[in-house]
Amino acid sequence: MKLRFAVLLCALVFATYVSLAQVPLPRPIGIDDLFGMQAVGDPQVSPDGQFVAYTVESTSLKEDKSETRIWMIPYAGGDPIALTATGVSSDHPRWSPDGKFIVFLSERKDASGKDDGNQDKSQVYLLNRLGGEAQRLTDTIQSVKSFVWSPDGKRLVLLLQDPSPEELEAAASKGKEEGEAATGASSSKKSKTQRPWVIDRLRFKADTIGYLDRRRSHLYVFDIASKSLTQVSSGDYDDEDPAWSPDGKFLAFASNRSKPDPDATYASTIWVVAADNTDKGASLRQITTGTGGDHHPTWSPDGKWIAYTTRLDPKLLEYGTEHIAVVPAEGGAPKILTTALDRNASEPLFTPDGTAIDFIVDDDGTQNVAQVSVANGKITRPIAGRLFVNGFSLSKSGALAATISAMDRPFELCSASNGTLTRLTHVNDAWLSQFKLSTGEYVSFKSKDGTTIHGYLYKPLDYVPGKKYPTILRPHGGPVWAYYAEFQDLGQLLAANGYAVLLPNPRGSSGYGLDYAKAIFADWGNKDFQDDMAIVDYAIAQGLADPDKLGVGGWSYGGISTDFIIGQTNRFKAAISGAGAAEFTSLWGHDQYVLDYITELGYPWENRAVWDRVAPFYKMKNILTPTLFVGGNIDWNVPILGGEQMYESLKALGRETELVVYPDEYHEFTTPSHIKDLSERYLAWYGHYVKADGTSARPAEKPVVPKP
Repeated sequence: MKLRFAVLLCALVFATYVSLAQVPLPRPIGIDDLFGMQAVGDPQVSPDGQFVAYTVESTSLKEDKSETRIWMIPYAGGDPIALTATGVSSDHPRWSPDGKFIVFLSERKDASGKDDGNQDKSQVYLLNRLGGEAQRLTDTIQSVKSFVWSPDGKRLVLLLQDPSPEELEAAASKGKEEGEAATGASSSKKSKTQRPWVIDRLRFKADTIGYLDRRRSHLYVFDIASKSLTQVSSGDYDDEDPAWSPDGKFLAFASNRSKPDPDATYASTIWVVAADNTDKGASLRQITTGTGGDHHPTWSPDGKWIAYTTRLDPKLLEYGTEHIAVVPAEGGAPKILTTALDRNASEPLFTPDGTAIDFIVDDDGTQNVAQVSVANGKITRPIAGRLFVNGFSLSKSGALAATISAMDRPFELCSASNGTLTRLTHVNDAWLSQFKLSTGEYVSFKSKDGTTIHGYLYKPLDYVPGKKYPTILRPHGGPVWAYYAEFQDLGQLLAANGYAVLLPNPRGSSGYGLDYAKAIFADWGNKDFQDDMAIVDYAIAQGLADPDKLGVGGWSYGGISTDFIIGQTNRFKAAISGAGAAEFTSLWGHDQYVLDYITELGYPWENRAVWDRVAPFYKMKNILTPTLFVGGNIDWNVPILGGEQMYESLKALGRETELVVYPDEYHEFTTPSHIKDLSERYLAWYGHYVKADGTSARPAEKPVVPKP
């Protein structure tokens, strides 16, 4: 018996060993691995609080595109159910008031599989919660930008932009072709040269759009039963953020209707119009009169109040703190609820009893869900901690769901009850289990003038205390933005390749109060430069960063910061400036920020000294750092012009530099193969100049294979 037991024990041990040997050990994350991460977003709790609808975005390197699907999961936990199929993106899911249906936006062929001419237009689809085929509700000649259900479930308010001449012609041509088909006639299509852009606005460009014309976005009420469409707002103004009153009689919305020119102010205010209005909004009522920008109206359950977000000082632009306010629905004096909080507050939603408002608060490198009492302004936090909430919703019963990321986990869907978070989805669990990750730290340190600064620090994988590592400083965009307690994919990639990664929140960042954010107003590249250098000095003092192997690089204002940094110090062995800028007077009238420039810097011909002071271009002769400049060719946020100017100047001076321009990319890249190529260039440039590992500063070029 003893021998038999020993044999069985040996067999069990051997089987366990073989089983463990078949399980791969966690490994460092690679560039291609990043595209396996999926993004969970847009949580929507059903009216009865029993289910949550949400979106999952996935990326295919092979097909070189991303796709979004809609899913549903029980609020109490359970198996997720896919509501939309693969092959076409669907997003913006919203529950019908009775909870039986979900409507969403999608671009797809008609039910027969034929292209009906609207395939490239986003339309509203209705889907039974129990399953089945989605039914297209709308057939507008332009894309539906967004929509909101009416409380009785019989109507939707649509946000539509005025149709373009091309869209009107296409609609007329479609009608003609249908008529010819009915009579057996035929016609040939002729290609037409694109019309010229006719510009007569102060603000005439926007990223992802290009040149702006007088086509504006307005509210339309869509009757589901009759399929009729009624325009309820109009004019040479853009309307946004529609919200139904609880009785379904009125619509609140945000719109900048300033006289004589809305483009010359930030004064978006809250308006109310009758939902059955037939005069296209001629009888609408103005509810707020703020000049800093009022947005995102939401009604109290009893219909007596409207909550919204507001900025109090228009002269501070994005540097000003965004607050939650309430105003009587009939108009009157507003009540600002979050002034004592001194933190940006957004996305207000009334609680079911109407006594409080939930919102997202940007605070100390996190985004939490906070709640403010309408009566006394007391603030609590239903969702708190070192994490990042990017969306949440409430049911009529008070069920709260949110999509949340943490430093060690991409976004997942969670429910929240009495301060306890329960994760509902596990979309990225299998993906995460493959990798060994760097554990990020939230650190604080002193800047040159003694100001306390915060930021995130990622140590390289297999970090050994006492050993110094090559280190990359990554200034963030904005400038009024921040690094948060969320999964940092680029940070993890750099850490996996042996770098320490520094993500500072210098002055100008959000989440640390009004004075902190406005400290760099019209003074870029000064205090924020000192704060960025302070985290480098901190990492060196900790014995982590090798002072002889430092690199720097960022995107947008992070790219601008990079240009500032290399013009003021040569301590970095390499730099990568993404979507940066050089000489701002050359961007005047070329990018989308004309009003921001006027407000913050003044006119360039009147305040040239200020414009020159904030331009990295005039420190060009000081730059000795090998620098790679990258960006998209159709970026109107921070045009590639800035990178071109920096590159051309350094090239003329005989410095080591390179320029890479990605075709058909706006400010935020969307093409997976371009994102992969950019990541490869990051590692190659830093590997060559920072690590000095003998590799090329350029990734191996791959032959271009035409798509079938």
